[in-house]
Amino acid sequence: MADDVLFERRFEAVPGAVDPVAPGVRRVLAPNPGPFTFTGTCSYIIGTGEVAIVDPGPDDPAHVGALLAAVEGERVSHILLTHTHRDHAGALEALRAATGAPVYAEGPHRAARPLHDGEVNALDAAADHDFRPDVALADGARVDGGNWSVTALATPGHTANHMAFVMEASGLILVGDHVMGWSTTIVAPPDGSMSDYMRSLERMRERPETLYLPGHGGPVRNGPAFVERFIRHRHSRETAILRALERGPMTIPDIVRAIYIGLDPRLNKAAGLSTLAHLEDLVARGAVVTEPPVTYAGTYALG
Repeated sequence: MADDVLFERRFEAVPGAVDPVAPGVRRVLAPNPGPFTFTGTCSYIIGTGEVAIVDPGPDDPAHVGALLAAVEGERVSHILLTHTHRDHAGALEALRAATGAPVYAEGPHRAARPLHDGEVNALDAAADHDFRPDVALADGARVDGGNWSVTALATPGHTANHMAFVMEASGLILVGDHVMGWSTTIVAPPDGSMSDYMRSLERMRERPETLYLPGHGGPVRNGPAFVERFIRHRHSRETAILRALERGPMTIPDIVRAIYIGLDPRLNKAAGLSTLAHLEDLVARGAVVTEPPVTYAGTYALG
C-alpha cells in the first residue's frame, strides 16, 4: 500500500548536533528513536540572536542541554509548539524555566471527539494534558521575532490542536507530525480525526511553500506534490478497506490483517487505530455501516 509514496528513510542526523537545514533554521535531533519517532524528535531553532525554539522535544536532560548549548550567546524569545504529544512537549517546562520564554501554541490537548461509553483512549499517556500555552494562537496569527516571523497554520488531524508554522519569506513550513518524509502520520481516534486530517492535507496542498521541516526525519522537498501523494495514499487505503469488506462483515483486526501486509508487529495497534479513523469517516459518509457507535471493537460492513 505504501508504494504510492516515495518515503525517504535515510536520515543521518546525530542526536545533539546542530544542523543548518534552511536559511535561518537549525535542527537539533533528540535521542529518542523508536517505531513511532523514527530516529528521534527534531527540534528547530529559527532566527539568530533573538531566536525561537520549535518543539522542545522529549523530557531528556541531554536534549535540553544540547538545545541550550546550541543557542548559547543568543536569547530565546519564543517557544513554539506544534502539538502536545510528549515526544514534542516533554522538555517544555525545563526549557521554559531555563530561558523564561513564553510558549505559543494552538491550545491545550483535547480529543477530536468525546469518548464513547466504555471507550479507553489508547494514546492517553502520550499527551501532556496539563499543558496550557502562554499565548494561544488562532489560525493565521503572526508571530514576529527579531529577524524572523512565522504564521500559524491550523492543521488538525494527527491531534485536534496540531498547528504548523509557515515561514513565508523562506518558502518553508515547520509541519510537526502532519507530514513526514519517512512514514505516514498516525491518525488515531479519539485524539485524531481522519476527516480533519484530509482537510488539512488538502489545505496544505494549495499553499506555495515547497520545503517542509517535519517533527521526525529529514526535510520534505516539493511539499505540495508530496502531500498530493499522501492524499492518494489515504484514498487507496480507504479503497482497500472497502474491498476487504466486500468479503463480508469484518472487525478491525480482520481488516488490518487483510490490508497491512508485512507490517511490523509493533505497529499493529497503530494500524488498527488508523483503520478506525478511516472507518469513522466512511461511516459518517454512509459507505460503511456498524452498530453505533463507531468503536475499535465494532464489526463493519458495506453500507
